Amino acid sequence: MRRGSLEFWPHRRAKRQLPRVRSWPKVAEPLPLGIVAYKVGMTHASVLDTSDSRGGEAARAVTLLEMPKVYLYGIRFYKKEEYKEPVLEIYSRELAPRVGIKNVKNGPEKLEEVKKDLSQYVDASALLFADPSNLGFGKKKISRFEVHVGGSLEKKIEFLASNIGKEIKAKDVFKEGEIVDTTSITKGKGWAGVIKRFGVARQVRKATNKVRHVGTLGPWHPPKVLYTVPHAGHMGYNYRTELNKRILKIGTAEEAKNINVKGGFLNYGIIKNDFIIIDGSIPGPAKRLVRIRKALRAHKNVGEVKLLYVSTSSKQGA
Repeated sequence: MRRGSLEFWPHRRAKRQLPRVRSWPKVAEPLPLGIVAYKVGMTHASVLDTSDSRGGEAARAVTLLEMPKVYLYGIRFYKKEEYKEPVLEIYSRELAPRVGIKNVKNGPEKLEEVKKDLSQYVDASALLFADPSNLGFGKKKISRFEVHVGGSLEKKIEFLASNIGKEIKAKDVFKEGEIVDTTSITKGKGWAGVIKRFGVARQVRKATNKVRHVGTLGPWHPPKVLYTVPHAGHMGYNYRTELNKRILKIGTAEEAKNINVKGGFLNYGIIKNDFIIIDGSIPGPAKRLVRIRKALRAHKNVGEVKLLYVSTSSKQGA
């Protein structure tokens, strides 16, 4: 019997550590539909979940994410065509040099001209960058990314015009108890054999004097090896999107001291800035960039979850 799933196949190694987001939900409120954070690690928490039939206190595994400084440095406009193409980009003159744009042709003053004739545009999105230099693990290179904005085109432009050049925080995008989607890149495990990669059964020693290999590569005819046959190859470091994760808490830098574990989180350290606690796990190792998006297919009538307790016990011996 074949082991392993063909749901994600062929497995392709991610080209970059900034995950891509291909779909965005439709939201009436004019606000950014996503933001980025860095994975800190996991601990366990106690929550009061009203969506559970028992409605009692339950222990949950939770993931902690630390927020870098995120700034809105530009606006991108799209024209009305079958395939949308960016036709105009407006940048903040103060923040543009930080992302490598030296000569700014179109500044915020260009927006007044755009508002006079919106017929040639079909959409506008936010250009953001995350500055991780305020985090504790030594990364300084910024990450540029694009985020769609909710509302009509007029509301989008009004929101973007009033916030260009300003910092965007997690509380400006999400609220506690909200259902979101996360996109990240899984742990890279390098070259792996079929036992680790697909979980096929080990062979008995007397079969072919080999143990950690597949029993057969296929039938005599067709005289070729099909793609469904397990092979050794690269494992991990893939794009993965997980739907419907719940935000349990959006905390400030002052509240971080109450959730830091003793001795710091493994391979990360301590949280010094704003943070997010998400119910469940998120793919990827510590210090990996995670994109958080408004839920594309959010569950309805999920009830309320109240965070009662977050474990701060040491993970050094885990």
